[in-house]
Amino acid sequence: MAPIVLTVVVGAVALATPRDFAVSRLLPAAPALAASMWSVSATVGLGLLALVVVVTIEVLYHQSATWFTGGALAAVTACAGYASHIRLQRERALYDVRSVAEAAQSVVLRPLPQRICGVAIETLYVAAAAQARIGGDLYEAVDTRHGLRVMIGDVRGKGLAAVGAAGAVVNSFREAAYDEPDLAALARRMDTSMGRYSATFPTSESAERFATAVLAQIPHGGGEATVLNCGHPPPILMRGTDVRALEPSAPSPPLNMAGLIGGDYTVDTVPLAPGDRLLLYTDGVTETRNRSGSFFPLVAWLGRQGAAPPRRLLDELHEQLLRFSGGGLDDDIAALVVRVEPAGDQQA
Repeated sequence: MAPIVLTVVVGAVALATPRDFAVSRLLPAAPALAASMWSVSATVGLGLLALVVVVTIEVLYHQSATWFTGGALAAVTACAGYASHIRLQRERALYDVRSVAEAAQSVVLRPLPQRICGVAIETLYVAAAAQARIGGDLYEAVDTRHGLRVMIGDVRGKGLAAVGAAGAVVNSFREAAYDEPDLAALARRMDTSMGRYSATFPTSESAERFATAVLAQIPHGGGEATVLNCGHPPPILMRGTDVRALEPSAPSPPLNMAGLIGGDYTVDTVPLAPGDRLLLYTDGVTETRNRSGSFFPLVAWLGRQGAAPPRRLLDELHEQLLRFSGGGLDDDIAALVVRVEPAGDQQA
């Protein structure tokens, strides 16, 4: 309604001011404003209405005919109609791009069930390329005969350029997680898949294309979980008020880097009791900075959250990151929380 309000206000002021003040000459601003939000027909219609108002004011109130103001208003209306047409074309193009990005995201980051075999799962994803709604962070969880296998990863780069590599990694995990007997073999399959993708779709940055990832396996019914960290930020175990990062006992190579730095993978074990929560996340969380340049203190913040359920924990984490950064998140963010449910909740 802003263009109409502007038209009414300018017309009223023109009638209320002395005749030597040509306030009506401001009316061309109304169709110019309408071009930024209205359709072509509505924009031109408002311009014609403003033209009628100008002519009426000048002829009846000022007893004069001003061809200059009328001509200027007609020219601005024509330009505004064309600008509205161009804007609508670009909006349709942006809508199509976002639809494609959302379709790609639904393949790379498909929705996860909230519970798999007695383990509650919640996820958070925020892309740095806000208009594209997708980036290089990824996660997945699948139920296999070996237990629940969970993965979170981060492909080098961000935005649409990282989507292809992210798809190669997550699709390899979805396929191999059912077959490979342990996490080390699963990581080798994923490393091979990403290497093949880089060779098939070479770019100027193919030599530097890699992904970090964390793989976790939770046995059915709980118990001792296994974790493999391929150069990724360490997952965080939350047990009551105790919060600790699960640093790997030895480094494992990022995906697509095994051939360069060696393919020795280290699998660590961690006991999981009912009620324990495991947070997997990407470096966009811990590398969020405030205005003074300090990194977000994730472990310290988690220690103050108590036994918050996974969904509330992730929602509050997102809000806290926005407040900490002043709303200026500049990297993809992905996080996944799994919680081993008590036996009664598992049956429910």
